[in-house]
Amino acid sequence: MPVTDVTTDADDLTMTVTADFAAPIERVWNAYSDPRQLERFWGPPGWPATFTAWDHTVGGRAVYTMNGPRGEKSTGVWEFLAIEEPHRFEVLDSFADEHGKPLDGFPAQRMSFTFDSTPEGTRMVTTSHFDSVDALEQVVEMGQVEGIKMAMGQLDAVLQDLRDYAQGKGTRVELLDDTHVRITRLVEGPRELVWRAHFEPDLIRQWMLGPDGWEMTECIAATEVGQSYRNSWAPVGDTEGEPFGFEGEALLIDAPRRAVTTERMRGMPTETVNDLSLYEEDGATLVTVLIEYPDKETRDMILATGMADGMEASFARLERELLAV
Repeated sequence: MPVTDVTTDADDLTMTVTADFAAPIERVWNAYSDPRQLERFWGPPGWPATFTAWDHTVGGRAVYTMNGPRGEKSTGVWEFLAIEEPHRFEVLDSFADEHGKPLDGFPAQRMSFTFDSTPEGTRMVTTSHFDSVDALEQVVEMGQVEGIKMAMGQLDAVLQDLRDYAQGKGTRVELLDDTHVRITRLVEGPRELVWRAHFEPDLIRQWMLGPDGWEMTECIAATEVGQSYRNSWAPVGDTEGEPFGFEGEALLIDAPRRAVTTERMRGMPTETVNDLSLYEEDGATLVTVLIEYPDKETRDMILATGMADGMEASFARLERELLAV
């Protein structure tokens, strides 16, 4: 996690975040001055941002909307107050309605971003200035501290070439907090095909099988919001194990980029929310699944089943059976 320190100061009415990145200052600056790169990390996991306006000049404005897993939206506006490439920029950040008009009753904050070269790369210090203690406390209570930490945790993937970041590292599991897990896997193939492999039953049956010795006995896909899906598996031949299945509903579909579904094991009341996103770069696709569990105990129980190993076997089969042809 690149964030090394978060400090709130009620006397100075500031919140300061310090983060270190293993990338040169020009590369980090580029990530903050390109809306397409910003969209990959501005917003915590599960709330990716979309910038709909971008005027990167002093006095210019940027408008972005963070999109929650259940269709929630939160819009903000940056007004650029200062730009000193590649060392500093400053914005007035305000909550806004869908038209980009600042909302009454929600605190605005002046945010200063500074970038300094270090022997290891770049240190970024972000200082947010507030008009009152109430405004500072309001954004803390809204979860901005944790949101910033989690958003910054996504920037490493943006700063590196995608293959340098993920190739050969298999299925990676990151514990973000007690109830959120992020799973990433780079697959060698275009995003459109990877998306189809997740949502077309004829393709799903060819790779989403977990370890060898299992077969998919039922596959009903959900391709529109509100639809239900069902997947079932059973052991083949001498393979040990009991048949099982998962089912759920589609909460958000944004083909071929993102899909959010609920998931529960057949016959069990426990439900998770699975947020799938696909990002393509130079012919490779980074598959990211953000899973929200109801509690830490459920998270640990499910991870202990060897879920990640089963996913890795499936992803390897996906590359071998579908993407290599």
